[in-house]
Amino acid sequence: MDRQKVTTRSIIEKKQQHIPITMLTAYDFPAAQMMDEVGIDIILVGDSLGMTVLGYETTLPVTMEDMLHHCKAVSRGAKNPLLVGDMPFMSYQVSVEEGVRNAGRFLQEAGMDAVKLEGGREKIEVIRKIVACGIPVMGHIGLTPQSVHQLGGFRTQGKTANAAMKLIQDALALEQAGIFALVLESIPEKLGRLISERLVIPTIGIGAGGGCDGQVLVIHDVLGLYDQFKPKFARQYANLRKVMVDAITSYKEEVISGTFPSNEHVYPINDQEWEKLIRLLEEAE
Repeated sequence: MDRQKVTTRSIIEKKQQHIPITMLTAYDFPAAQMMDEVGIDIILVGDSLGMTVLGYETTLPVTMEDMLHHCKAVSRGAKNPLLVGDMPFMSYQVSVEEGVRNAGRFLQEAGMDAVKLEGGREKIEVIRKIVACGIPVMGHIGLTPQSVHQLGGFRTQGKTANAAMKLIQDALALEQAGIFALVLESIPEKLGRLISERLVIPTIGIGAGGGCDGQVLVIHDVLGLYDQFKPKFARQYANLRKVMVDAITSYKEEVISGTFPSNEHVYPINDQEWEKLIRLLEEAE
């Protein structure tokens, strides 16, 4: 049975119908294909690829070209999920005009359906302008990795009454500015539930508890492919890193021992043609 394309409207309807929203990151064609097959609602091409795929210590070095490259691969692999491109550091902070232009590239060049950007009320102007251009925007507050140095590291946010109140005000302001969904990262569970109850738009939690309207995780955490940084909220559903290391080790050992390639992995040649080749070589000499 063919599934319908997930849209920003259908995501909001899921909240209204109290149906949990599923979201994962993907950075390449195969992962996107598998998520499409499973029926994941939203695929985020996250700037987390800077750490999980490109080997940086933070997301800050990721460029627009990096993001567009991976977004194109994901858009070729997934047709039904809502595709969201993560706007990288300094792609929307310098000016509203540059933010709008870069947001448009995600849709026009990379096949995304929407963009995500980090920040609260200080990002209202650029969000309003992007939305006014017809580009759906997903917000992101709480722990915002692009502000990791300003926040003093990967720390839980909203743990005091004043900090929690600021996040609530940010959430309401972002909704008023026109975002269609809001990621809540690394905040207390009670606060995640409170914000979710106060918003009409859906919330997607990552370390924000079960009271959010949906959940998102980094695919490399889910599959056990990335062991450099393990946040408390990440659940590992498989240890594919060990499986892959074991497979690579077996390959190395078989090449060294001469057991690979075996007869089943090589191409034969007809005996008569081989004998003919030998005669040709002898004549050539």
